[in-house]
Amino acid sequence: MRLSLIGPGDIKYHFQELLKIPKKKFKSELEKIAQALVDSGVEIELLPDRGISFEIAKIYKQKGGKKVIAAIPQSDKTFGIKHLEQFINSEIIDEKVNTGDWYKHDLIKGLLGNAVLYLGNSPGTNGELNYAVYLYKILTGRKEGVEIAGKFIHSEIRAGKDYTIFVYSPFLKSGKLSEELENYIRKFNISLVYINNPNQLRDKLRSF
Repeated sequence: MRLSLIGPGDIKYHFQELLKIPKKKFKSELEKIAQALVDSGVEIELLPDRGISFEIAKIYKQKGGKKVIAAIPQSDKTFGIKHLEQFINSEIIDEKVNTGDWYKHDLIKGLLGNAVLYLGNSPGTNGELNYAVYLYKILTGRKEGVEIAGKFIHSEIRAGKDYTIFVYSPFLKSGKLSEELENYIRKFNISLVYINNPNQLRDKLRSF
């Protein structure tokens, strides 16, 4: 199973200033989340950049995690990927996937895993999650007049009939997604699972 990590990039601002999570408690939570991912035997996919996803990936590898896949818009000519180089070249990266340009990357990022682990509510993470939900609608034939298969969008898309969004509730101020988004997710037959702690995450992933 491949799990796509989606989360905020500015850890200090988002988790310490907005959510008021003490640094020591936050670090402990990341350790436990990473251990849950290791224990469940999943591979993880992420954008190699600063933020919570990369921090979890580092701990995951230190603890013997199976595989870290870096989704990188290597073909982008608009913004480039120079700012990602230090992360791309990290020893924790086991495999690289070219997601095209930044526009296509944002569209397909959340579909590169069999499931998503949503780690916080920010403009970037919301974009990736919402695009994944909408594109999944198209891939599964729910957009009238549009016929397309995932393999024609990107060969690494893994989202299928069991596509699931795991939301880590302690990292959302309200603990939940908006009611509107919840309804759209369920309308498109995507499973939505709220996770309250690392042990529950491990158990849900093991039974996926």
